[in-house]
Amino acid sequence: MKDASEPSNIVSLSQRLDPSSERGGALLHNVRDIAGKRLQLLINGMFEHVDDALFDLAEKAENNAAQMHYFDGMREVRKRRPSVERTFLAQVARELADFATSYRSPSSNPVAASLPIGSVELSLVADNELEESLAITSMIGKNETRLTRELFAVNQRLSVIYGGIKIDDTNNPIGPAALAQAFRHAMRELAADMRVKLIIYKLFDRYVMASLDELYQEVNNELVRAGVLPQLRHELPRNAAQRGTGTAAASGNAVDAVQANETAESFLAEDSSAELLQTLRTLFSARRGPIDSRAAPLGGPVQVPTANELLGALSVLQSQAASGVAVSSGVATTLGSTELALEVQQLKEQLLVQLGSLRGEKPGHVATMDEDTIDLVGMLFEFILEDRNLPTEMQAMLARLQIPYLKAAIIDRKLFAHRQHPARRLLDGLADAAKGWSAESDRDHRLHDKIKSVVDRLLQDFDDDIGIFDRLNLELQEFQDTSRRRADLAEQRVAESTRGREKLEQARRRAAREILTRIGDHTLPPLVHGVLTRAWANYLVLTLLRQGEDSNEFREALRFVNEFIASTRPVREADDRRVLRQMLPGIERALRRGLANVAFQESDIERLLAQLHTYYRHQLGEAVPEAEVRAIEEATTLPIPESIQPVVDTTSLDADPEIDAEEPFEESPELASVRELKPGSWLEFNTGEDTSERAKLSWISPMSGRYLFVNRRGLKVGDYSPYELATAISGGMARILDSSALFDRALDAIVGRLSQTAAASATRE
Repeated sequence: MKDASEPSNIVSLSQRLDPSSERGGALLHNVRDIAGKRLQLLINGMFEHVDDALFDLAEKAENNAAQMHYFDGMREVRKRRPSVERTFLAQVARELADFATSYRSPSSNPVAASLPIGSVELSLVADNELEESLAITSMIGKNETRLTRELFAVNQRLSVIYGGIKIDDTNNPIGPAALAQAFRHAMRELAADMRVKLIIYKLFDRYVMASLDELYQEVNNELVRAGVLPQLRHELPRNAAQRGTGTAAASGNAVDAVQANETAESFLAEDSSAELLQTLRTLFSARRGPIDSRAAPLGGPVQVPTANELLGALSVLQSQAASGVAVSSGVATTLGSTELALEVQQLKEQLLVQLGSLRGEKPGHVATMDEDTIDLVGMLFEFILEDRNLPTEMQAMLARLQIPYLKAAIIDRKLFAHRQHPARRLLDGLADAAKGWSAESDRDHRLHDKIKSVVDRLLQDFDDDIGIFDRLNLELQEFQDTSRRRADLAEQRVAESTRGREKLEQARRRAAREILTRIGDHTLPPLVHGVLTRAWANYLVLTLLRQGEDSNEFREALRFVNEFIASTRPVREADDRRVLRQMLPGIERALRRGLANVAFQESDIERLLAQLHTYYRHQLGEAVPEAEVRAIEEATTLPIPESIQPVVDTTSLDADPEIDAEEPFEESPELASVRELKPGSWLEFNTGEDTSERAKLSWISPMSGRYLFVNRRGLKVGDYSPYELATAISGGMARILDSSALFDRALDAIVGRLSQTAAASATRE
């Protein structure tokens, strides 16, 4: 037996080691050795798979350019692999060695240092950097959640040997966040296309991050052998396994203090979704009434089913649903909304029947929490079937997910509490993709088939692995990104085309206004009037578009209009004739230059100038054959090509061509809603008696204020002024779709429905 005065080798959480001491330094050295050796093996194993992965992708590439990207990436990886491995391992070793010093330095900022990649503000970040950050962030979050138990123990023990520095998932020098950052730093050695880098990040996740539990187990075992917190309990309260929770230093029962602190922090961190969930539980409780009011079944009470029994029964129902769909594809989508709603409502009864067949006796009811979950999921899918944001066909398809989502809610009660739950994000993603679907915009059935594929895979493959929701969500996002890139190109072309037409129309109006203003009350000969309103007006439009209204060319073109009009004034005196003769050479030069720019052929120019010469000779009092004078005055056929269309309406010279008058429309709720629309908003337009088209607001013209709408493929559906759109909405021909997430809208609607029921019950009482 040891003497009471003999120092113990066991180090508790309330004690601290000095990392600069002999024992602390030795332990740190051991941790560095373990991490270095283990990570060396893992990173080597990962790079062994990179070549094969890139070669497979090159073989399946959609075009030669993409194939070359992958082959170039293979060559670059082979060349730079040693450098990347060295940099990664050196960075990890440096982080381990420098951690205590950097966190004790007054100039350091621990908060900033502990921020994981992707948590900083992503402002003005290049697309490639954003893609890389998102990949890293996703990798970190997934592995921190998966490794909660192992990380907790490593965090506590490293905190002791680092002299009591608070260590959590975000600043652990060998945690997923730090390792991902180190690998990203090492990847700077690689001059490869971002597509290649993203493939390597996926392989890093698969072959390095997925094996971190072995590293953490080895580190924990080494520190336990050294007496560092050998009695530390790894079990965490279920609600305490959140990222970013800290440790609590306490004397006495240190571990209990840490766990109590973790639990308190997790509850304090719950967002408004958790408050909403608590409201739902209260409303469900009020709806049930007193527990003892339930009648016990004949023959005495029957034990309520366990969660495992519920999952087993649901798996049988799910298998039946999946095989039914496989036998008769599309049956679920051909059912009427009434039949689908009935199926959703009957799931609880079907579940009890299935439980009865599995247990040999049908339970009268299930546990209160399970019943709330069943009812809540049922109401969620009833909402989906009533949600006008979703096309009818998509409502029916998503309604098939009720059983998988009920299983997910029983396996993980956080589904309704956390907005970032993978199952919740997948359903929101499916609804968001489905919102813009229409038969017209999805003629190739790509979106329809993708959503159906996700639904089918959940029905067929989901057992108890919540990770399937993350995987399917990633696939859906990749599909959406590809579709969006393709649509963005088409959308950009539509916007550019519309912008070009508006610029042209604006230039035509400006040219017409300038000419009409200068003509004023003058009565011009038909020949001169035709040249101005057709030939020269087109030249003004072209000059405005090419040179702009502040250019010398535009000012010279307007000066010609003034001179051309002035040349038609009566000539009575010798001075008038002298002035006109001085003007004519300039008029001819300007006409030749201007008309050549608007596609006049040389022969057309000569024919027009010949008629003008005849007109001016007559103006100057020279002898001109009567027939030629009459032809000029009547101008039944102008010497202007038919391709040169008039810019100015010659039948309404007093009208202001710039004003695009709209019907007066008083400020209404519909108009206010239209003015609040932002690009990206979706609307549904009725295109016929039983047909509709869903379109996204793509662009609002800064010139005309018109709203341009495109479908999900980026093709133009229509463009409207605010007043036209408000009129369509008020007349029921258009409808603004809700932009909020499906899950949020559903929960709000469920709370409203339950609150109304509770209020009605209270009134009756």
